Amino acid sequence: MTKFTDLKLDPAVLRAIADAGYETPTPIQAGAIPPALEGKDVLGIAQTGTGKTASFTLPMVTMLSKGRARARMPRSLVLCPTRELAAQVAENFDTYAKHTKLTKALLIGGVSFGEQDKLIDRGVDVLIATPGRLLDHFERGKLLLTGVQIMVVDEADRMLDMGFIPDIERIFQLTPFTRQTLFFSATMAPEIERITNTFLHAPARIEVARQATTSETITQKLIQITPPRRDQSAKAKRELLRAIIKAEGEACTNAIIFCNRKTDVDIVAKSLKTHGFNAAPIHGDLDQSLRTKTLDAFRDGSLRLLIASDVAARGLDIPAVSHVFNYDLPSHAEDYVHRIGRTGRAGRLGTAYSIGTPADAKYLAAIEALVKQEIPRADPPEGFTLSDAAHREPRKYDDDKGPRSRSPRSRSGRGRDEKRPPREDRAPVIVAVEEDDSHIVEVPEAKRSEGRRPEPRHSEARRAESPRPEPIRPESGRDERRSEPYRDSRRSRDGGPAVVGMGDHVPDFLLRSFRTTKPVIEDKDTEAEESTEAEVQNPVEETSEN
Repeated sequence: MTKFTDLKLDPAVLRAIADAGYETPTPIQAGAIPPALEGKDVLGIAQTGTGKTASFTLPMVTMLSKGRARARMPRSLVLCPTRELAAQVAENFDTYAKHTKLTKALLIGGVSFGEQDKLIDRGVDVLIATPGRLLDHFERGKLLLTGVQIMVVDEADRMLDMGFIPDIERIFQLTPFTRQTLFFSATMAPEIERITNTFLHAPARIEVARQATTSETITQKLIQITPPRRDQSAKAKRELLRAIIKAEGEACTNAIIFCNRKTDVDIVAKSLKTHGFNAAPIHGDLDQSLRTKTLDAFRDGSLRLLIASDVAARGLDIPAVSHVFNYDLPSHAEDYVHRIGRTGRAGRLGTAYSIGTPADAKYLAAIEALVKQEIPRADPPEGFTLSDAAHREPRKYDDDKGPRSRSPRSRSGRGRDEKRPPREDRAPVIVAVEEDDSHIVEVPEAKRSEGRRPEPRHSEARRAESPRPEPIRPESGRDERRSEPYRDSRRSRDGGPAVVGMGDHVPDFLLRSFRTTKPVIEDKDTEAEESTEAEVQNPVEETSEN
């Protein structure tokens, strides 16, 4: 059996490994360290929890033991998809390089640029960063990548899922062509293969396990429930989750609960805390200081239940996790392997529970097709029953009342398909009017002022059949309060000024004089028209005075 002493590592590194209590390398470490020490490119394919971090940290520390870093020019570069994973790599570097004089810098979001700039200005041997923050420093002119000798890409498949591939390609182009590349991924998607074919030169391919296989030390269980209503599915799953945790009892020393959405992470964490469980959420929207504090509490045992999103699944290196719960089945089958890989690490036994509903059928089929085995089914804990809220039937309405909500186009209570009743069938509107008619002034229709609301225009036949117009009451203040006249799509309901003939809107060219055969008659017509306009204006003025 191969031991670390057989891998030609630096004596200072071997002493640090002995201090950590390790003697035998894992398969990925035994396969990747020798070609890395020879200066070859390495393509490592292994699932999470197999020791990939040490497989590139140990040879990197050994090869960098000779030489000296220059300001703003790191000698090696490690790219990680998440802040937690980058912090984990930094901890591994501190563990295995403690007997050397190598320096490091951690460039992640949520930390001020000032402290990171000071470390870069002094010069570092190892630069550990997330792609976004690394490019931020480069674009600010604080960093040069022309001195990179070793470049490491960790969890490349997760970077693909998070959309970092364009940034990775740009960083590759900023580094020297003569660099050594150590490339690690849990799966090999077509996009990952394209990148390796482009930027790696005759790499040593190390594949220690079949892609997307689950560890034999993990006991998998799937509990399926069928809520009576789909909108009660989340509540039913939270109840089942609490019942499973209670049923496990002391066997569940600590657990990671995975959700598909950040909002569900917060909701599940709040629900567990409300029911007396020691739980806390962690996802990308939380402040970095709070995320660090939560992870530290989970590592030292003061926090029992950690509710996390898939982003945190790759950055958690806690070997003694007893349980993993999939509150939601992942939409990507590969994430199932990464999630349950948080338990059963380093030869320990672990348990992984998954909660499924009928809506998760296609996700479950994809997972079982990927791992090439059926996830064992299990029954809910003994005595578990859904609460009354989960069994609540949809609200029923009486036929005469109907639901409260209405169609957007139906404010009057009629449905979209209900026809409007004919005009003659409508009930007449009766308005109570006081009998005192002392202030009522009847205005003839032809002499109505332009500021009053006109009677709706009808055909001559209907106007002859209709009764005489009702007296118009002066409404003081109504027209003054209206800043603009009311306009309707139909002219009969137009509240604007009345249109009398062509009024003041007669085009000028129609008013111009022209020669006629009877000029005397034309003058008489003009005088008659002017006298008619004067007669129309006088009654209106008298009405306003009254």
